[in-house]
Amino acid sequence: MGLLDIFSSIKNRMDKFLSEKNMVTEFLGTLEEKTGIKKKIIVVGAASLTGLYLMYGYGAALVCNMIGFVYPAYYSIKALESLSKEDDTKWLTYWVVYGVFSLGEFFSDIFLYWFPFYYAFKCLFLLWCMAPISWNGSQVIYNKVVRPIFLRYEATVDDMVNDIGGRAMSAAEDVTREVLCTLMKNKAVSQKKNNHFSLVNSSSFR
Repeated sequence: MGLLDIFSSIKNRMDKFLSEKNMVTEFLGTLEEKTGIKKKIIVVGAASLTGLYLMYGYGAALVCNMIGFVYPAYYSIKALESLSKEDDTKWLTYWVVYGVFSLGEFFSDIFLYWFPFYYAFKCLFLLWCMAPISWNGSQVIYNKVVRPIFLRYEATVDDMVNDIGGRAMSAAEDVTREVLCTLMKNKAVSQKKNNHFSLVNSSSFR
């Protein structure tokens, strides 16, 4: 797929989104009526300003994370509400890759923070992962990296999880048993004291 095909796919996707009726398109329609500027131009201008802000603006991390979360979350909900399972698989794959990327970023953020235009490149990476193209980033990374590693260590991880789960259940049962025994002992001691006080009081009245 060439660059023209990629831009054509993105354009078609944008046209489809702008033709839908939702809160964003209604807001864009209001702007179009008040300013006389077409929706497409407003979207392209907003995207350009966002790109510049990601390179030079303050709070670029928040903007980048919102781009990587809000759009996929919206279409993930739509996928859940649709009858087709293909879009479910697509967005599940995105979230798996997003989770793996976020985990890696957590441990390397102290170094990546100083990388020039890091959040701009991160935003491009996330857009590639959610892009409606045949070589979608999340599909490529999942099939080439995540899936082979998962299949290689799946049995080992399952055994480890089952072992940890069994130990946690056993520990929880032991703690519950000890708590119940302690409560029963305390109840017995309290009842014994009450019986003793009752005997003392009855003897004093005599």
